[in-house]
Amino acid sequence: MTDSNRNSTRKRGIYLLPNLLTTGALFAGFYSIVAAIDQNFLGAVWAIYIAMFLDGLDGRVARMTSTESDFGKEYDSLADMVSFGLAPAIVTYQWGVVRLSEYGPLWGRLGWLAAFLYAVSAALRLARFNTSGSSDKRFFRGLPSPPAAAGIAAMVWGSIEYEIGGLTALVAGVAITALTGTAMMSNFRYLSFKDFNLSSRIPFGNLIFVLGLLILVALNPPVVIFGMFAVYSCSAPSLWAWRKFRRRRALARASGHSTKR
Repeated sequence: MTDSNRNSTRKRGIYLLPNLLTTGALFAGFYSIVAAIDQNFLGAVWAIYIAMFLDGLDGRVARMTSTESDFGKEYDSLADMVSFGLAPAIVTYQWGVVRLSEYGPLWGRLGWLAAFLYAVSAALRLARFNTSGSSDKRFFRGLPSPPAAAGIAAMVWGSIEYEIGGLTALVAGVAITALTGTAMMSNFRYLSFKDFNLSSRIPFGNLIFVLGLLILVALNPPVVIFGMFAVYSCSAPSLWAWRKFRRRRALARASGHSTKR
């Protein structure tokens, strides 16, 4: 076999370790769907968080071992669609929409439409991310699907932990699902935290903050995770509104000075 044939064979192969981690994330997403169908919502929630951990690990391992590939990127995107698009939508449907239909057919239709909105928003957001080619790696356009899935999972987890039910709670849950899907399709710029490097030096105060956050999560995981999701989801729209307000205020001051002159 010549060197060119060997090179072409090597290029047609796939790297085992990062794609094995991606397969694990895909399995966790699939298990979340099956657990939700079986009414095992805590298992479904934990499976989504395991998928998030493996999803964050596969890309880092690929970069550390120089095993990045186009195949791996496409496979990771498909796994993300299952774990952070379909799984949270089906968990929400099984948790809330099924019970919401007991209050009337209209409530049921609105519920499954909200679940579908979340799923299609995740698909559109991933497709846009794969094709946008943004040069500014500090920001994501639209709410990323992993934090969105974490928020939906925390919402379901909290409702089970504190036995929250009733029409008002179910409608609120479905509304949060729909708004999360809308945020994924939006053009708001969310911090990506890609410049945060675990191997680099950080100020001691930042380390204390991270440790304190981990302690808070350990004390009350569903409430703290949902709170973090709410703050992150609202951060980009709030910053956009604040900048728009300041711009209008500056224009008003400029026009006022010109009038006085």
